[in-house]
Amino acid sequence: MDPVQKALWFVESHLRDSITLEDIATACEVSPFHLTRAFTALTGLSLIRYVRARRLSEAARLLAHGADNILDVALDAGYGSHEAFTRAFRDRFGLTPEQLRAQGHHDNISLTEAIVMNTTPIPNLAEPRFETLGPMLFAGLVERYDCESPVGIPAQWPRLMPWLGNIPKQVGQVAYGVCYNFDQEGNFDYMSGVEVKDAAGLPQELKSLQTAAQQYAVFTHTEHVASIRATIAAIWGQWFPSSGYRASAAPTFERYGPEFNGTTGLGGLEIWVPVESGVAQNPASRGQKCHDSL
Repeated sequence: MDPVQKALWFVESHLRDSITLEDIATACEVSPFHLTRAFTALTGLSLIRYVRARRLSEAARLLAHGADNILDVALDAGYGSHEAFTRAFRDRFGLTPEQLRAQGHHDNISLTEAIVMNTTPIPNLAEPRFETLGPMLFAGLVERYDCESPVGIPAQWPRLMPWLGNIPKQVGQVAYGVCYNFDQEGNFDYMSGVEVKDAAGLPQELKSLQTAAQQYAVFTHTEHVASIRATIAAIWGQWFPSSGYRASAAPTFERYGPEFNGTTGLGGLEIWVPVESGVAQNPASRGQKCHDSL
């Protein structure tokens, strides 16, 4: 797989971590020199400058929304002091962190958005297996996204990590990425979470989601998680048109078992797509194809 795609996933998944060029290159299984040249050739950007710009842009968003503690924002952005953060922030945006927080918006500065990963369908999608699940109850962190720009999803997962194993009445060690509540504008909710027995005693930071019994087509994604959008594109663009099935208007989810390594993005995962028999796709569920999670 293209190391640049791996690098984009790694950066978005580790924005709050102290990462170096060597760390990213190791995760991408190439040398720092190789990755630097490849990233510049394909994006026209310096990888390290991109990382800094992404961190400062996310910090700017937090400050524009009134973040209480600027030092906490600085530390999350990878800066060891308020002074170093302020210097870099002012050089980037022409404002101090305090000035941006006071104005309450970021309309007058240019933020660096995450580069969207590849969505070209994979050429040979393996046939799925079919499973019928009974009702399930999920609990986790939830954010709302636009299907044209779901790039914030990788950064949502590190925020869930401290909760894993500590969520009341958690079932097993499997994590789920659940896509639901699609609307006609292409917006959807994404939960990074786990299955629970019930929602009693759930911390206020977490939300719950009850799903009904449903049949699923289960696709195995064996490549790096950064290429998941290519598999999803193949499911909707290749498999569905010739399958004799149509999508059901129910949540779709990714299943991350113990074999998946959240640090490297390797190990594989499963994509569970709700289906029902029929020749034509249900118009009400067309928005489901927007659930690309990276």
